[in-house]
Order: sequence, then structure tokens, then C-alpha cells
Amino acid sequence: MATVEMTHENFEQLIDDNDIVMIDFWAEWCGPCKAFGPVFEDASSRHEDVVFAKVDTEKQRELAATFNVRSIPMVVVFRGQVPVYGQPGMLPAEAIDDLIEQARALDVDKIREEHARLVEEHEKQHGH
Repeated sequence: MATVEMTHENFEQLIDDNDIVMIDFWAEWCGPCKAFGPVFEDASSRHEDVVFAKVDTEKQRELAATFNVRSIPMVVVFRGQVPVYGQPGMLPAEAIDDLIEQARALDVDKIREEHARLVEEHEKQHGH
């Protein structure tokens, strides 16, 4: 499966409609991003069950801000509509494969419960 362009408009649908989504935040001017692009694209052909999405941080500033992107490339992984990984830096192919295997092994129900608990706790602390 080829990578897809993620935008503010299709973000929610891509996350809601897919079990695992791996996102690459990048920019045209970023040398490391250009080097990482083919590695990310190649991984998409090895993992047909995973959506590999690319976010151009220059065109999708709001989406990049939502994820507090400060350094690119940055990879974020969602499993069961919950973010489970987010780190800046290039990943070698083996690390991408390992990250996907770890995401597949996660207990989705447990992740959602923990995420809901953390959101509730945050809202209590910040009065939302």
C-alpha cells in the first residue's frame, strides 16, 4: 500500500477507519525527511494492514501544531484510535517493522481505558 497524504480534513477519518496508522511529519526543505521518505514508503509495502500517512508540516500547520511537532521528521503511531508512539528522528527499516509489531501486540481495550483515564484526569486538573 502506498503512503497517503494526511490533512486536517481527512485526519479523523483515517484514524477512525483504521486500526494502525503510522504518520510521518515532514517538510520539503528537510534533508533528513527526504532521506527518510523512501524508507517510510518501502515499509508501507511490507505492512498492508497499516495506513502510512504523510503530513507536510508546511501545508498542514494546524495538524502539526496539534501534535506539538518541533523537530522533523517525526513519527506518530495510532493503534485503535489512540496515539501510542510519537518521537522525532529518522527510523531505520528494522525499527519501523519493530514498532509496528509492538503496536499490533498491544491490547486495544486496555489502551482505550488508560487513554480515557488520562483524559479524565487531565480535565479534572485543568478544570475542563
